[in-house]
Amino acid sequence: MGVFRMPSLGADMEAGTLVEWLVNPGDTVARGDVVAVVETQKGAIEIEVFEAGTVTELLAEIGQTLPVGAPMARIGDDEETGAEPKPPEEETRPAPKERSAPTPPAEAEAPSEKPAQPRQEPPASAAGASPAARRAAQEAGIDLVQVKGSGPQGAIVLADVEAQMGQATPTSRPAGEGLSDMRQAVAAAMSRSKREIPHFYVSHTVETQPVSEWLAQQNAERPPAERILLGAVLVKAAAMAARQVAALNGHFTEGGFVPSETANIGVVISLRGGGLVAPALADVDKMSLSDVMAGLRDMVTRARSGRLRGSELTRGTLTVSSLGEDGAEGMTGVIFPPQVGLLAVGAPQIRPWVTGAGVEPRQVTTLVLSADHRVCDGRQASRFLVAIQDCLARPEEL
Repeated sequence: MGVFRMPSLGADMEAGTLVEWLVNPGDTVARGDVVAVVETQKGAIEIEVFEAGTVTELLAEIGQTLPVGAPMARIGDDEETGAEPKPPEEETRPAPKERSAPTPPAEAEAPSEKPAQPRQEPPASAAGASPAARRAAQEAGIDLVQVKGSGPQGAIVLADVEAQMGQATPTSRPAGEGLSDMRQAVAAAMSRSKREIPHFYVSHTVETQPVSEWLAQQNAERPPAERILLGAVLVKAAAMAARQVAALNGHFTEGGFVPSETANIGVVISLRGGGLVAPALADVDKMSLSDVMAGLRDMVTRARSGRLRGSELTRGTLTVSSLGEDGAEGMTGVIFPPQVGLLAVGAPQIRPWVTGAGVEPRQVTTLVLSADHRVCDGRQASRFLVAIQDCLARPEEL
């Protein structure tokens, strides 16, 4: 018997509100099936289950706000569905507290002279802290016992810890003041990224005239809905380069850097209501350019209608952020943790360019790689950008 819990859909997620159940007790689910829709600061996200079995009980109600890790449903093997003894039920009720109970700072610093009953409250409060809040408290040396939670059921969220540090205002400010929920989520994630990740930046301007001319030929006989844009070529080129430079393709976790065996490229999408999300396409290096373009169109449409899947927000191993055809010439981006690299693509520009023995007006594009210095250096970052340049010089091979 397994318990399906509220998943973490990003480093900045503290809790989610259940909007819709897509399964009922008695339904059989397979790994990867979408079972619910959860509302977060990034909008409505479809969440998948990662074990197969039969749904025996729904533990969360529609409209309920649950911290990351809270039980949502119980799923059992087919043989187990015939009987549901009470012991498992009793074990799963306190699961959120038991899961995060080993918080040494809260346990170790509790005054030993106090009687047992008063000592039981602080650990409960600390156990209700979100992963981001616990991490921030540990880094700042703050005892969670002293922090008053403002989250669901008194849970401690990141803003509570930051308020204790004097870095943020309490979350109880009047509605409508300050940043939107989406902007707050982006601000929290990016602030944490800049605090924790030692960024360094390498830029390279490449000629994109040949690939633009090749695309014009390829798109001449395609209907508008099937035309391939330069952005798709850049995403595929980034995936190919990521496979060549493994130090930029993966996640940095508490145990160190974990390189990825697949190139799952996140793409920054600007939402109409404001804010950004960066869902990822899986195995981009193995996709055709037509499939990459179709995947990007689908992902942008679903992102702006609030129908992204949870796995799309967490599986990215490298992110590409493009300023579009009419944007600025270049920018330096901030890495999306736990990733270790972000490629910022400037808008194509017409510039004087040396071709052979002469100088001609040619289309060029500036690429800026933001990289994590804990896992790679300038030489590896340079290899990555040159690998992209080589891909763009031979688009017919992508």
